Amino acid sequence: MGCGWLHSADDNVLAGRVEAEGLTLDQTPPPWRTQAFDHEMTRADQAAFGEAFAAFDQRVTEAAARGEDRPAADFFDPDSRWNARMDAISGALNGARFGEVSSLDYDAYGDTGVNWRVREGYGRLIARLGEAAASVTVTDCAVRRIDRSGPLLRLETNRGELTARVVILTAPNSLIASETIRIDPPVPALLEATAGVPLGLASKVHMTVRGAGDFQPDTQLWTRTDTAQTGGYHLRPFGRPMIEAYFGADLAWGLEAQGPAALFDFALSELVAALGSDMRRRLEAVAVSGWGVDPWSRGAYSHALPGHAADRAKLRTAVEDRIFLAGEATAPVYYGTAHGPWMEGRRAADAALTVLGLDPRRDDGDSEA
Repeated sequence: MGCGWLHSADDNVLAGRVEAEGLTLDQTPPPWRTQAFDHEMTRADQAAFGEAFAAFDQRVTEAAARGEDRPAADFFDPDSRWNARMDAISGALNGARFGEVSSLDYDAYGDTGVNWRVREGYGRLIARLGEAAASVTVTDCAVRRIDRSGPLLRLETNRGELTARVVILTAPNSLIASETIRIDPPVPALLEATAGVPLGLASKVHMTVRGAGDFQPDTQLWTRTDTAQTGGYHLRPFGRPMIEAYFGADLAWGLEAQGPAALFDFALSELVAALGSDMRRRLEAVAVSGWGVDPWSRGAYSHALPGHAADRAKLRTAVEDRIFLAGEATAPVYYGTAHGPWMEGRRAADAALTVLGLDPRRDDGDSEA
């Protein structure tokens, strides 16, 4: 329902843990640069689109080298027929259209081009890695306020109050920006930074498909080229009789607001239009994500707004050396991934331990410690 790919797998701190946890590392390349059935795109069209996207990326990189922090959409070729398709893909990459994405932040993303998967699911890996902490973890204990007015931090929760010398805050930016979790007295610079790096949205619909043999395993289909209001469809992931629909940006926000059925109906309408009316009886929704309407998420992953690329660094600045932020939005290079916040969590933990007078690099059996 969330992360599916070990992005930059050859430089991903979690990739080496997959097989150690008894799970299966699948190195099948992603289908993102292909178009199933050559639908609405000849091979020449697909090559032309790839060249257009590469040229766009190069213009953004050149602008970033000059320190320009502008809407990434400023670097579209106004005469290109592929701008709508690129904006649709931005919904998947950034959770927002390129007009809402800082060119400097977009260029900062680290991508080695190597993407692998965990056959049993990325979430299964994360769950396994968290098992050691399960006995000391309290769930269903929402923190509403962090009072920093005294010598000890005071945390108000729905189960009572706690005091602490340090706090590591890993909640989504949306909850901090809206003060669902309130730091008191407020920290204006922090609130401004969270607003500058909002959460975009990517929504998924997983469907079973009858007669899946019609589709090649692990192929990709974008049904339209004339609009950004369209989804991407991963056909038969892992060879399974399924289709994964992926919607981003304003399209995802609008569909989620209407409820899970709206996401499936939209996917169904696009696949029927692209592949024929018999798809209506062949598809069945089995799981639909709802990160935008989830009160403890309110979005998927972050993008810096134009002019706000520097706000990620501001989010990494500790408050009084006792409130440390970490998460996907604070990752300078691997934001929008799972391993980025893993690395950021270690950074914040090391800083907190140092403040407490403990050695964060002691030998605790963890090869990364």
